[in-house]
Amino acid sequence: QVQFVESGGGLVQPGGSLRLSCVASGLSFGFYTMGWYRQVPGKQRELVARIGSSGITNYYADSVKGRFTISRDNVKNMVYLQMNSLKPEDTAVYYCNTNPRREDYWGQGTQVTVSS
Repeated sequence: QVQFVESGGGLVQPGGSLRLSCVASGLSFGFYTMGWYRQVPGKQRELVARIGSSGITNYYADSVKGRFTISRDNVKNMVYLQMNSLKPEDTAVYYCNTNPRREDYWGQGTQVTVSS
């Protein structure tokens, strides 16, 4: 079955950086547009960034534009999210999934906490 495993989260001070990784299995990864999503308690899961199957077409939410960079490696079946200039409001659980997302594809996510 399809599985996404996220890693790389942690506790970081405001202004710091983290790089999230997601490894995919069980699907023809190189054919799919991929996205990074995040969720905070009490709010809906939101799309943060999206990357096309070839890595050319990208989308960023306004709240992260200029600070986050999404990339992928179709040989390794991985998608990454480089997060710079982190803010407390970036605190959330981060997930990867296809885009459009599939509700049966969610992994466990990785917690990012931005706090001094």
